[in-house]
Amino acid sequence: MRKVISLGAAAAAIILCTALPAPAAEPALSTGQTTTIARPAMATAATPTGGATSTERLTLDQCIEITLKRNPSLTAAESVMNAAGTRVGQARSAYYPQVNLSADYTKYSPYTDPTNASQDLYQGTASLTQNIYDFGKTPSQVRIQRLNYDASREDRRNVYSQVVFNVKQAYYTLLQTEKNREVAIETVKLTQDQLDQAKGFFDAGVKSKYDVTSAEVNLSNARLAQIRAENSVQIARVTLKNAMGSPDLPDFSIVDTLAFQKYPVTFEDAVQRAYTNRPDLQSTLARKEAFKEAVSLARTGYYPTLTGNANVSRVDSDYPPEKSGWSAGVTLNFPLFSGFLTNYQVKEAKENLNVQNANEETLRQSILLDVQQAYLNLRALDDGVVVAELTVRQAQENYEIVNGRYNAGVGSPLDVTNALVVQSNAKTNYIAALANYKIAEAALLKAMGE
Repeated sequence: MRKVISLGAAAAAIILCTALPAPAAEPALSTGQTTTIARPAMATAATPTGGATSTERLTLDQCIEITLKRNPSLTAAESVMNAAGTRVGQARSAYYPQVNLSADYTKYSPYTDPTNASQDLYQGTASLTQNIYDFGKTPSQVRIQRLNYDASREDRRNVYSQVVFNVKQAYYTLLQTEKNREVAIETVKLTQDQLDQAKGFFDAGVKSKYDVTSAEVNLSNARLAQIRAENSVQIARVTLKNAMGSPDLPDFSIVDTLAFQKYPVTFEDAVQRAYTNRPDLQSTLARKEAFKEAVSLARTGYYPTLTGNANVSRVDSDYPPEKSGWSAGVTLNFPLFSGFLTNYQVKEAKENLNVQNANEETLRQSILLDVQQAYLNLRALDDGVVVAELTVRQAQENYEIVNGRYNAGVGSPLDVTNALVVQSNAKTNYIAALANYKIAEAALLKAMGE
């Protein structure tokens, strides 16, 4: 009878203590930067059993810096851009004179020679050709290649934007898995405490063997979840290395930047910035100008070309006299009729320009859709983070009450298990909300071309 009275008094004391407001605590979940809202306390970070072996902690900017140096996609885009730059020089070569040297050797035996003796004939020629005027053909070719180079430069920036987004996404995913591992480690510890308490009650004869067995099952499930969480961390780390283009890097840890801070931007501003900054749109606009110039280039087929030429030659043979001389002149080439070739080339250039105009409009609509989706996702996650953090507070408070009742001997182990599951899910949902917000913010920046 005395034991029952003491247990009941202890339960009342615990319930009274849990009803009192607890001081707010800053969680270990977000240590990267100052947040605009208070967050519930999370599990303290534990040393991972198979995590990073390096003491160096990389920031997101450092990961991007490594990516710019080692990612093969950026190297390929750089080479494509440089190749387009060389085509500008190729087009400009038509401005300069063309100089050629030629040499010829011939063994010659004339039928009219009564001795039928063969002769050695040597001939050398130096020639120079200069385009004097081609009615804008060369300038048009140069402008087209310059515009194509500008487009290739924007294509490279587009590849850079995609690569950086992939790194950000992988970075925040790794942070999410590391935080989930912390929750799993905490859950194992709390489940172990529950098992120890159940064994104590069973040894004292207060609770049945069912409580011990149930706690043992819960502990096994928690350890299995911890193993899965650890594996998710390893997969996320490998994914980040691959996104950086550096799969051979040793393991490293990363700086926690999952702190929530609302990204201030209006939808109208986001759309305007996207139309101004998106590299794929700038590339399309440059290529459209190139197609416009291609129409002018095709029309030059109607016009003549004026070229100058000069030649110096020398002929040596077994029999004198040796011959040498020079010539110089200009040539006017006027296309009278080419089977309507130029006419069809102009029509083709115009149709290609129409295709590019349609592609531009399609891309603008796609950009608008990208911005709309990214903006709506980000604004939805604004509220999602707030709700998720409130759920963590409520789940923690509920677990403390239920666990306190069980420790006082008046609660059910099933209630403790359910409360622990709810608390664990609330924390993982909060972590996911923070990570998803960061990824959604990165997606919006990419959609805006920033």
